[in-house]
Amino acid sequence: MTTFMNDGSFTDKGFVISTDKTLLDFDVIYNYLNDDSYWAQGISRQTLEKGIENSMCFGVYSNSSLAGFARVVTDNATFAYLCDVFILPAYRKKGLSKWLVQTIVSHPELQELRRWSLATADAQGLYKQFGFTQITKPERWMEIFAPYIKPQ
Repeated sequence: MTTFMNDGSFTDKGFVISTDKTLLDFDVIYNYLNDDSYWAQGISRQTLEKGIENSMCFGVYSNSSLAGFARVVTDNATFAYLCDVFILPAYRKKGLSKWLVQTIVSHPELQELRRWSLATADAQGLYKQFGFTQITKPERWMEIFAPYIKPQ
């Protein structure tokens, strides 16, 4: 199944998606990832700053206020890892996550990549709409996983 979200239906309501890192509200991103996400709790500010600096970032904005975020770690040639995807609670149930993922996978700099990957505990249905599937041949994949330790 392929999903197509009409950009105009969002821009007409004051939403925009941008890769301009100067527009990002770092404190909002950090607070969401560190306090509310299940995947990045305990991340240090310095680690997140470095991650943002070295990634292609997508901000979703509602009248200039950050409404959502995602990062793509990529070489822009063969591989992309989609991570830290979120829409803030006040902006959910509007289709923004679908619009964000659609915008990311159709971005001109990310075309013709050989492989995309991501990890999610609960949003497989969202990503399947854009062509993501379970890893084929998982026996070929390996990882080193070192979760952040959230200070007590």
